[in-house]
Amino acid sequence: MEPISIGITPTPPQMSPRDQELLEVARDLEVSFLAEMLKSAGMGKARDSFGGGAGEEQFTSLLVREHAQAVVDSGGIGLAQSLFEALKEREDGNI
Repeated sequence: MEPISIGITPTPPQMSPRDQELLEVARDLEVSFLAEMLKSAGMGKARDSFGGGAGEEQFTSLLVREHAQAVVDSGGIGLAQSLFEALKEREDGNI
């Protein structure tokens, strides 16, 4: 059984180099958005007991961003696809 993925799939080989760049930008924006949402949801907050101290505080943002990247790599929430299509339309002059 294959995992269900929503959103955008990995870069198809038939895409132009410029479209691949736009797709990468869209995926980066989705990662940033998801990282902020995870942070707002409380992911990475220091625990009251047995916390990691200053090291944990310094690396929390990196961990949250990696979790967001994993979500996008597994299909994301579809935001990257919408952003890609909007960027493509803007570049093609269709807006």
